[in-house]
Amino acid sequence: MEIVKKNILVVDDSALMRSVLCDIINSDERFRVVDRAINGVDALELLSRKQYDAVVLDVNMPKMTGVELLRELFRRKIAARIMMASTDTRDGAQITLDCLELGALDFIHKPDKASDARDADFRRQFLDTLFAVSQSALPSYAKSTMGIREIRETKEVVKLVEKHASKISGRQIVAIASSTGGPKALQSVIPHLPGRLRAPVILVQHMPPGFTKSLAERLDHLSELRVKEAEEGDLVEEGCVYIARGGVHLNVVEQNGICRVHYTSEPPREGVRPCANYMYESLRKCSYERITCVVMTGMGADGTKGIVSLHEEKKIHVIAQEESTCAVYGMPKSIVNTGLTDQIVPLEDIAREIIMNVGVK
Repeated sequence: MEIVKKNILVVDDSALMRSVLCDIINSDERFRVVDRAINGVDALELLSRKQYDAVVLDVNMPKMTGVELLRELFRRKIAARIMMASTDTRDGAQITLDCLELGALDFIHKPDKASDARDADFRRQFLDTLFAVSQSALPSYAKSTMGIREIRETKEVVKLVEKHASKISGRQIVAIASSTGGPKALQSVIPHLPGRLRAPVILVQHMPPGFTKSLAERLDHLSELRVKEAEEGDLVEEGCVYIARGGVHLNVVEQNGICRVHYTSEPPREGVRPCANYMYESLRKCSYERITCVVMTGMGADGTKGIVSLHEEKKIHVIAQEESTCAVYGMPKSIVNTGLTDQIVPLEDIAREIIMNVGVK
């Protein structure tokens, strides 16, 4: 059976880097570079009249930067599957999050030297990320921040839950897993959770070191709950969302009835670190009486083995993001296929279902 190659547009002002990236892409039988652009102006002209399976986009370019291009695509409502590949994606975490909010689906740090881009680890990560982006749904340019209608609906849900508060008892925790498309999708979940939620929230979002802190700060600014990048030894308490730090695995450990964050440095699992499977498996030994597991958009199957293992020991309630609202329906599909899923809901309803299942103080 002949493989249908994905059509890729590469946008980079460096002729040498363009050449190297194109060579890497064309070396994989899944892809072919069909167009190249040297700045955002040229890329905009191409994207205005052609559709690509994915776009590899640099940030710093003359005439129109990558960020300016994303803003223009957003303004014109031109949907494109975009992967950021720039030296800025390492230290410029805020710029990267801006790009993701404007519609970019994922990102990778591009080496400062073109020669370093030929490294085997970079090639693997680059091609894996490109494949995930090429498999993604085209981004929606609907607003992801909380509007007046959503705030009103959240308050109505909280009032409804308050009436039945006595029916929800026991020690609880919410554990969320997300990947490709997650940073933007989480803005439709975390800011909608009330500050009086009757459970702490732990979250694994697949991101490299340096980015999870910026993500936490952005979500904290939008939310009633406190949102922070989890630190070693943090007490896991109600009123807070703990985001796993990039580059290590987050576990919850309990001693004398007190739960804390503990990081471990095993190799990547499911190709990622942090890996949600470690988070879920660690909860087996904790005294939570009920665990709400939420699996959101992402490539692969991270979270599934951990939840299956957790189910053997604990009472769990599993919520999966519905396919049409996922950037990539990989992780949710995997858990749905186990038959353990209690609810499959669109992105905009996830916060409501968490509140309904966990309750408020």
